[in-house]
Amino acid sequence: MSVIDLERIQGASSEVVRDINRRIVLNLIRTRQPISRADLARVSGLQRSTISLIVEALVEQHWVLEGPTGRLPRGRRPTFLRLNEDRVIIGVDLRPTQTTVALADVNGKFASQEVMATPRDPKAGVEALIQRIQALTRSCRGKKIEGIGISLPGRISSGQLVFAPNLKWADFDISGPLAKATGLEVELENAANACVLAAVWFDRMETCRNLVVVTVSEGIGAGVLINGQLARGLKGMAGEFGHVPLEPDGPKCGCGSRGCWEVFASNRAALRYYHESAAHEQGLSFPDLLSLADQGNARAAKALEKMAHYLGRGMRMIVAGLAPERIIMIGDLTRSWHRFGPVIEAEVQAQVLPGGCPPRLIPAHEDGLARLRGTVALVLQKHFGPVREVPA
Repeated sequence: MSVIDLERIQGASSEVVRDINRRIVLNLIRTRQPISRADLARVSGLQRSTISLIVEALVEQHWVLEGPTGRLPRGRRPTFLRLNEDRVIIGVDLRPTQTTVALADVNGKFASQEVMATPRDPKAGVEALIQRIQALTRSCRGKKIEGIGISLPGRISSGQLVFAPNLKWADFDISGPLAKATGLEVELENAANACVLAAVWFDRMETCRNLVVVTVSEGIGAGVLINGQLARGLKGMAGEFGHVPLEPDGPKCGCGSRGCWEVFASNRAALRYYHESAAHEQGLSFPDLLSLADQGNARAAKALEKMAHYLGRGMRMIVAGLAPERIIMIGDLTRSWHRFGPVIEAEVQAQVLPGGCPPRLIPAHEDGLARLRGTVALVLQKHFGPVREVPA
């Protein structure tokens, strides 16, 4: 049940009602464009006069463009509306080894992407980001930059990176120096949470109320959508299933514990399994390991199978604890889903409790764009998302 906080309760003013209606219209245009004013009124249930006022304001604010016109058997020709793609967002996907800086429009279409090595020193990393973003903003003449969205392999509390065992940039202020140097608003989000936002905003999964995204790379991350709300928990730490120990006496994890799920089921774990059974090959990457397995290398195939079994074991925690409708898997492993899928699905099916339903397991073949698309949604939330607080 939902409990109303009677100490903070306050009625909605006419200003809040207008803001809610504005966001409804913006989202209808975003998801159904091109769409006419008449169709907006029909779908939203708002009066045509209300729709006209909102649309006029959105056109004046350069959020929405008009044209072309449609055809009807009789009567006035409708003018179609669409989002203005000259409003753009800078997205940053920050990973332990490489960082991608991209420019996207409000529809999540990317105009450019640039990859750089991620410096080990956070101060040097932020300075490098500032230089790349400033160069990108200079190239955006005639466009309105809405802000900067950043996806990180860690947890954020009050705008501060507080837990990043693989990135090792914890307790460092990233948004402050970036905002000061660029004059743009900066939004930070955990990588798995960003992937949840991407699924809901751009993959048309807004009807799925209970969803978990599991990202598999250097570590394992999980973004959790419960009853249509992104779960954050105390200090933004919700979803750290990758750091739940499966075997307390297992190998040491970057978080300081032993035997965590990601120690056994991440890309680095698969590479460790392979090197334990074969001569060490310098510079071997996880995609290389996938290729070796596809070429018939038995040791590579065995290492991937062991990783798949551990992924399935850890997935049991998610199935039993959260009972999601869908679990989306993101990472290079989806390229070899014929190896991973059957093993993980068997483990998931075995964990479904009596009376429950198995979640749908979905491999996302997104070529590394899920995190970046999530950064776009992160910035747009302030305009398109629900009204969070009633202003005093």
